[in-house]
Amino acid sequence: MKSGNKKLQNFNSQIYAFIDSQNLNLGTQLNGWKLDFGKFRMYLLTKFKVKKTYLFIGYIEGNSNLYRYLQEVGYILIFKHVLEIKKDNKTTVKGNVDAELVLHTMIQYPNYNQAIIVSGDGDFYCLVEYLEKNNKLAKIIVPNQKYSSLLRKYAKYIFPLKPAKEKLEIKKEKERHSRGK
Repeated sequence: MKSGNKKLQNFNSQIYAFIDSQNLNLGTQLNGWKLDFGKFRMYLLTKFKVKKTYLFIGYIEGNSNLYRYLQEVGYILIFKHVLEIKKDNKTTVKGNVDAELVLHTMIQYPNYNQAIIVSGDGDFYCLVEYLEKNNKLAKIIVPNQKYSSLLRKYAKYIFPLKPAKEKLEIKKEKERHSRGK
């Protein structure tokens, strides 16, 4: 076990998580389940002793209840302004958070001993490489088995969410209740 992973076990260690919300949300949905973000925040806190959890998310007017909930359960939200692309009477919302995630991971760099990156996106390869080289990479949490082949070099850090599905998914009853059915 690498010394970087031993620090993960130390309760006094400052561990921060940096989450690509779109990759996490869509990744679990591709596996056929919906993530309960409140449960996921508690999971990071209890399993990995994460002190701060940064969630990178596109800002969409009208989602203030969602943003308030995420902050109430302990996420530090970093917003990305989104573009609305209209094509063939269909509106698509685009908001890539990759640059913000890398930037804030480096802004916070002096404040944590270990970082957890939550994304299966190969665009974070250079960040993962830098963190690992400097013994600051704790884990790469991937939402599904279809993560970038670029990250395979860091297989010992990969932590798939699928085994924790039962603990982290939105239960059907809760989903029906929240829709008023």
